[in-house]
Amino acid sequence: MFNFNFGKRIGIDLGTANSLVYVSGQGIVLNEPTVVAVSSDDNKVLAVGNEAKEMLGRTPGNITASRPLRDGVIADYVITEAMLRYFIDKVCGSSRFFKPEVMICVPAGVTSVERRAVLDATLSAGAKTAYLIDEPLAASIGARIPIANPSGNMIIDIGGGTTEAAVICLGGVVVHNSVRVGGNKIDEAIQLAVRKKYGLIIGENQSEEVKIKIGSAMIVKEADNKQLQVRGRDAVSGLPKTITLTTLEVHQMIEPVVQKIVSAAKGVLEQTPPELASDIIDKGIVLSGGTSLLLNLDRFMTEQTGVPCHIAENPLLCVALGTGMALENLDLYKRSVSKR
Repeated sequence: MFNFNFGKRIGIDLGTANSLVYVSGQGIVLNEPTVVAVSSDDNKVLAVGNEAKEMLGRTPGNITASRPLRDGVIADYVITEAMLRYFIDKVCGSSRFFKPEVMICVPAGVTSVERRAVLDATLSAGAKTAYLIDEPLAASIGARIPIANPSGNMIIDIGGGTTEAAVICLGGVVVHNSVRVGGNKIDEAIQLAVRKKYGLIIGENQSEEVKIKIGSAMIVKEADNKQLQVRGRDAVSGLPKTITLTTLEVHQMIEPVVQKIVSAAKGVLEQTPPELASDIIDKGIVLSGGTSLLLNLDRFMTEQTGVPCHIAENPLLCVALGTGMALENLDLYKRSVSKR
């Protein structure tokens, strides 16, 4: 009894920080960091995802662990293609009889050249047909916002590399603003501030841990002012060193980045037609993406924009779920999808 894959349908949320893979009929089957480890001797991919992330900042001279996407777009075409092939092979098996249909999600603000690069990389990685969908649209579908209705909905997808704010009505994006600021910029701000204030050099994983455990978008009360021990290398002596950071300190470090995220939202609200603006005030703004989970970010956005903001049910999974749902219902969303 042969079990052939009659052309699986795969939706991939190719994020700057994490990549998620959705298989039609199965849901999300893969959720791994967008990191690839390559051997510099023969340019061979050694590890992808979780395995490669553990190598970040710890590799010997002949291995390079890097993120092939920067600010939501392809920074290294060859490595991105290898990573897509790895994901497709993992889901379909390397000796597949039928090529899958693949839908990839891209930031709404990317150029036509960047879009073509994603489509080409997907086809080279073994897809039969490649589709592209805009991130805000996919996030809205995944957050179960009724986007086909003639009333306005606003979503802000805050990922690792980009923040996408968009107003969606009648199944399409009416106004959008994309800034190349997200969770990675918050991590970088923490790294820079810790080095400047304490003379301590910390790695990517350590700064991400600080953001998740004690980061806050707003000033917290003394009772909520948590502490965290941070380890790194002393910039002067070069020896290992440990310091203690507090939530209030981290808030000051990341505030300029958070303000840029708020500015993206304000930019969209300023361009929104009045009829849709009244719908948004009634329904509020939906936040999705991993960075939306930053403590008090929803409260800070509400305070700054004057519009109630709430976090989607599965903020980390919204874009991947939406990409998969759009692929399963291509007839409904064909106006919003580009194909190759």
